[in-house]
Amino acid sequence: MKARIAVLPGDGIGPEIVPQAVQILEAVAAQYGHTFEFHAADVGGAAIDKTGRPLPEETFKLAQASDAILLGAVGGPKWDGLAYEVRPERALLGLRERLGLYANLRPAKLYSMLADASTLKPEVIIGADLLVVRELTGGTYFGKPKGIKKTADGERGVNTEVYTTAEIVRIAKVAFESARKRRKKVTSVDKANVLESSALWRRVVLDVAKGYPDVELAHLYVDNCAMQLIRNPKQFDVLVTTNLFGDILSDEAAMLTGSIGMLPSASLGSRVGAGGPVGMYEPIHGSAPDIAGRDLANPIGTIASAAMMLSYSFNLDKEAAAIERGIVRVLEQGYRTKDIRSLGTKVVGTKEMGRLICQALTKA
Repeated sequence: MKARIAVLPGDGIGPEIVPQAVQILEAVAAQYGHTFEFHAADVGGAAIDKTGRPLPEETFKLAQASDAILLGAVGGPKWDGLAYEVRPERALLGLRERLGLYANLRPAKLYSMLADASTLKPEVIIGADLLVVRELTGGTYFGKPKGIKKTADGERGVNTEVYTTAEIVRIAKVAFESARKRRKKVTSVDKANVLESSALWRRVVLDVAKGYPDVELAHLYVDNCAMQLIRNPKQFDVLVTTNLFGDILSDEAAMLTGSIGMLPSASLGSRVGAGGPVGMYEPIHGSAPDIAGRDLANPIGTIASAAMMLSYSFNLDKEAAAIERGIVRVLEQGYRTKDIRSLGTKVVGTKEMGRLICQALTKA
């Protein structure tokens, strides 16, 4: 396998966590005889500081010409005063929209040895293993009209929730195909009792389900789903939902694993690269500016995102599984970053956690 990987560290803790995943990918390449070319570029606030734009054209062209993209995080209070159209977060929306990355896969699986790291009772979360399939290029974040306009009484802010049949069909198919590889259950999350866009969503998902008679389909309103995720997360296999609802629910699901620093993600489209769909891989946490530069960040979500890259974009399932085993070994040995520490564990920093996982991988 020979592949070109765009490396976009971004802001905050991004430049600390991304190198840990890169060294893991380098170790995989050396151990299994692959060639990965890494090409770095600025994105988000770092790009704004240098070019005035969150997504410079040269960064986009690099991403477009790559077989996969490894992203850290973007944003921070430094850039909060900027207009919305030039804030760091616009880089994420731009990459998703311009690269056609419409499907966001966010697995949330509890490592049993981290049960004490969660604020939830162990009996509630042990065994939790679910996948959030989030539609990524439609809905409230992209719908028009949008913006803030002055009115006679002050200002008026508008965002529009828009979905088409085609957008719902393609994300529903991703969910059903994913469920076929898991426990064959899809829960579609909407707000069909009050939103017309959700009424269409439910109707289309029901229609798509006819092509997957082997997969069980259930429906939940988003508010009930938010409660059920905490009450009984083990009831879920694959959740499929809109851009806005998926953003919120996947962050909630992160707490089932003990820390938002544990969760990886893959954003996939229809374009094919070296071995599979070109995708963007990133941890779901933010830039965490309060701990940036202090060697405190948890790199496991980023390293697990690299494992997803190997599996989804390069069809290297054996190598991806080796990374997962490396993560498990280090956790079994009692090593923890600060966010997942518990009594009797050994707290290490970002770099040491990355080194330990890399060491476990190469020893295996």
